[in-house]
Amino acid sequence: IMNQHAQLLGMKDSHFANATGLPHEDHYTTAYDLALLARAIITRFPEQYKIYSEKYFTYNNIRQPNRNLLLWRDKSVDGLKTGHTAEAGYCLVASAVRDNMRLISVVMGARSEEARAQETQKLLNYGFRFYETSPLYRAGQKVLETEVWKGKSDTLALGVANDVVVTLPKGRKDDLKARVDVPGLIEAPVQAGQELGELVVRLDDQPVAKVPVVALEDVEEAGFFKRLWHTILLFFKGLFA
Repeated sequence: IMNQHAQLLGMKDSHFANATGLPHEDHYTTAYDLALLARAIITRFPEQYKIYSEKYFTYNNIRQPNRNLLLWRDKSVDGLKTGHTAEAGYCLVASAVRDNMRLISVVMGARSEEARAQETQKLLNYGFRFYETSPLYRAGQKVLETEVWKGKSDTLALGVANDVVVTLPKGRKDDLKARVDVPGLIEAPVQAGQELGELVVRLDDQPVAKVPVVALEDVEEAGFFKRLWHTILLFFKGLFA
């Protein structure tokens, strides 16, 4: 189940052999995959995520401190998870918020508890200094109007279901290039919210965001004669494609 859910989160370079994190030849992950997991915890379980910022936890009259030293050193840090084995070294997945921008950092294989805290602090400081988060599209915003066949309407507005926000080097927003990919022909009936393509945003030919493109409106099926006429048109369109 862990591996199935990891794949759903996009953790393509991870495989879990146990739930403890103890070393195993088939137990591995990457810094990027751990960042994906951290993002899922933060966005999907905001109430539970608050636990990661607690500095102390008492159970059975034993008071345990949080091993994330940055909770005491940096007020912007609010999580997330420490770890250590002889094989993996000292690891820390951390997250912080400054000026309404959240960053996630991953440090693996550090020499000590202090080293992982220092390297994490360096990563976060670098990210907040040289990167910015910019909104690109609002939920429900139209990004394309395309042709629809066999419907009462001949056109269909496509857009994004959720806000599209990207984090990129400061001053590079104007260099972004967006493209909408809609495979094949769209035929009615179409329901609002139906996924019909993908919006890809690139910076220097590297994708920085990929989100589904959805129908922003319903398109009902046309009457018999219009559907027949469009069927004939599509037949000849296919012959000369």
